Amino acid sequence: MIHKSILIVDDEPCIRLAYTKVFTNAGYAVLAAESAEQALEIMRVTPAAVLFLDLNLPAMNGVDLCREVHKEWPWSITIAVTGYASLFELVHCREVGFEDYFTKPVGSKELLSAAQEAFNKLERWKRRPEAHPRDPDMAKW
Repeated sequence: MIHKSILIVDDEPCIRLAYTKVFTNAGYAVLAAESAEQALEIMRVTPAAVLFLDLNLPAMNGVDLCREVHKEWPWSITIAVTGYASLFELVHCREVGFEDYFTKPVGSKELLSAAQEAFNKLERWKRRPEAHPRDPDMAKW
C-alpha cells in the first residue's frame, strides 16, 4: 500500500490551509510549503508521493520546481494548480512532467479526485517494478 502523503506548495496561506483541510479530512498525510525552496527541503526529509504545485511562486516557479522534483523523486506525481491559465502553459506543464493541471479556484471534489487517481496510478506502478526506476524510496512505500 502506498503511503498517502501529499505536499501542497502555494504562496497563498489561505490556499494552503484550505487544501490541507480538504486532504486531511479525507485521510491523507499532508505537508505544506509556501515556496519551491521550502518544498525541496521538505521533500529531502519526507518525500511526498503526490504534489500540488502552484505555478506562480516567488523565486523558483512551479514549472522549475516540477523539473527539480522529478530529477530527485521520479516516482512522485505532480499536479499543477494556477490562477494564470493559458494553453501554452498547459502544454509546457505536460512537457515538464505534470500529470494534471487545474485553474483556480479548484473545488474539493476535483482535488480529491485528482489525488485518488494519482495514488491509484502509484499503486499500479508499485505492483509492476519493471515500469518504474529502481528507486529505493519507492520500495519503502
